Amino acid sequence: MKIITSRFGELEIKENLIIHMTKPVLGFEEYRRYVIVETEDFEPFRWFQSVENPDLAFVIVNPLLFFPDYVIEVNPKEIEELKVGDVARVITYAIVTIPPDYTRMTANLQGPLVINTETNLAKQLVLVNSRHGIRHRLFDAASMKSGRQPVRDRVPVQV
Repeated sequence: MKIITSRFGELEIKENLIIHMTKPVLGFEEYRRYVIVETEDFEPFRWFQSVENPDLAFVIVNPLLFFPDYVIEVNPKEIEELKVGDVARVITYAIVTIPPDYTRMTANLQGPLVINTETNLAKQLVLVNSRHGIRHRLFDAASMKSGRQPVRDRVPVQV
């Protein structure tokens, strides 16, 4: 399948890589299909590119790169619609906001994107009883080291 994007031009993507949002990103309810775009020059960040809107893409990151103790606790009903058979198959990303002064970029740890890698079903969670907020400074994170790899590659999802 070919999609047109404003950032990457025309992309050829495999249909099985399209992520279907069961609960869309807040404020973007009309867009439910996305693909993750990785570019070498943008590591460790990725793009969560809408398949339906060429101008809509979110910067996302594995929160463990900056916040190694990050854990999300969810009610099993919250992720039921993702058809999760094994929580080890769930990957979590934080949406990143990059202001003109990129050293002030923040990650939304209260509203993570949770993706079931078996079904490609996803949703944005809203962690209501969480110590995490919507604006965590990435370059203030005590764990930030150049080239650091996360201790774990998946955010623990506790149900």
